[in-house]
Amino acid sequence: MSSLADQREGYLAHIAVERGLSRNTLAAYRRDLARYERFLASKDVGDLASITQRDVEEFAQELGTGTADASPLAPASASRTVVAVRGWHKFALAEGWVTTDVSRDVKPRAIPQRLPKALSTGQVEAILEAASAGDGSAPLRDRALLEVVYGTGARISEAVGLDVDDVSLDPGGASVLLRGKGSKERVVPLGTFAVQALEAYVVRARSPLAQAGRGSAALFLNTRGGRLSRQSAWSILRVAAERAGVPDVSPHTLRHSFATHLLSGGADVRVVQELLGHASVTTTQIYTSVTQDTLREVYTTFHPRALG
Repeated sequence: MSSLADQREGYLAHIAVERGLSRNTLAAYRRDLARYERFLASKDVGDLASITQRDVEEFAQELGTGTADASPLAPASASRTVVAVRGWHKFALAEGWVTTDVSRDVKPRAIPQRLPKALSTGQVEAILEAASAGDGSAPLRDRALLEVVYGTGARISEAVGLDVDDVSLDPGGASVLLRGKGSKERVVPLGTFAVQALEAYVVRARSPLAQAGRGSAALFLNTRGGRLSRQSAWSILRVAAERAGVPDVSPHTLRHSFATHLLSGGADVRVVQELLGHASVTTTQIYTSVTQDTLREVYTTFHPRALG
């Protein structure tokens, strides 16, 4: 391989196989490296072996400041871009394309930690009740969908990706098979409320929806009998939240609430990690900050010796 484009595609093909990255993540990496290539072209650098550490440092700095031709990136996007560049250089060294990794000492930008927003249990219940308001098949489907998302901590994409055969409603052992990032699978238990909502949907609503289509294995169907899309699922949540009077609800809000409520109730963080499908417990530990803040607030409010 001689051209930067060939070497970039070789790296992307490698991480696609070795790391099992999703299509969206690979597309983001390709955009990141294309921006890097444009930066190198502006400096008349045509191959990896000619790149210096200073080049990589200048590129990392430019990500935050932007240029006349490219807008500055948010900290998370800038950090991901530097990670992609470092990975490419590390791979190039392993392949023998270069003799040194000039990106090794260039660190990604620190990302300000944003604590996830969690709803109260009362707010969650209000949203679930609002989702089931009305007659027909759609309210039963909407309630079942949101009960599954909150009851399992599933991502919206994982929930709409469920097939009928991925769900077991056996008494005492109900569960769903979720497929997460990188096609990683995990089995998550289903609680009583989710089971009841799914049974009502499957028995009374799914068949009428399926009659409008040509037959689909999907669990959650749209009005045309096809698989419910992520956008439609997000709309279902948004409408239910508006009806319930709960502001600022995002597709991940129920997932955040699932994790926070488990940890607040005393669940072990590693169990929550498995339920969420996080590769690292570090990702899950952000929720412990939320529960610690809650504990501190309760202590400060109610302990007689907390305030002077």
